[in-house]
Amino acid sequence: MRVLIQRVREAKVTVEGFTVGKIGCGLLVFVGFEADDGEEDIQWICGKIHQIRLFNDAEGVMNLSLNQVGGEVLLISQFTLHASTRKGNRPSYIRAARPEIAKPLYDHMAAVLSQLLEKQVEMGVFGAMMEVSLMNDGPVTIWIDSRNKE
Repeated sequence: MRVLIQRVREAKVTVEGFTVGKIGCGLLVFVGFEADDGEEDIQWICGKIHQIRLFNDAEGVMNLSLNQVGGEVLLISQFTLHASTRKGNRPSYIRAARPEIAKPLYDHMAAVLSQLLEKQVEMGVFGAMMEVSLMNDGPVTIWIDSRNKE
């Protein structure tokens, strides 16, 4: 399981001209699943998202978590996070979980995050062509992979 987290001042996701998810200050989280991802991966990644200190304190140091600043989360499914570019110029997505596996994981991840943050997590539409717009704050962008716990 991979996530790409961006600290944002605001973000929204639109599908077929309609805004389906929108946040103010918080984290835009793109997530990609592999077929063998499960509960342990979701719990570990969600714990990181919940506790990671990416927001500035009074001294301007990234020392505050999402909860401490009252931030929100916009969660977007993105199978392309598992692209392999080792061979040729056309990425391979063979490692990305099939939709019947990834969709339940995506929904479960949103529920776990909502519970940890004690607020609704905004979401995109799984499998849809989405337009995501954001105003980066920093920018601050973090990559986390449950298979490579750095």
